[in-house]
Amino acid sequence: MRLVSFLQVLFLLGLLAYLALVTLENPGLVRLPLPLGSGEFTLSVGAGVTVFLLLGAAFMGLLLLPGLWSERRRRGHEARLRREAEARLTATLQARLGAAALSEAPREGGA
Repeated sequence: MRLVSFLQVLFLLGLLAYLALVTLENPGLVRLPLPLGSGEFTLSVGAGVTVFLLLGAAFMGLLLLPGLWSERRRRGHEARLRREAEARLTATLQARLGAAALSEAPREGGA
């Protein structure tokens, strides 16, 4: 898990460094290089910042996802254990009530 967190932090730092570099080099228009050096995509600084904010929000969602997933699994496991315990208690109570009813039945018949 530490390796995943380390890689996530490196990815975030890379995004921040790229945003700072693009902002410093392009005050008016943003030129985003396309993958594999096949060209570039030009847009305004505001749109560029919006793109990076959306990437940051997606990254934050990915950071939160493992914790939410494990919490959901934990709650499901606890709910299953609770249902099993309630079923055992119900069965035990029914067995004791049945045994009590059987032990009471001969006394009522003989009186």
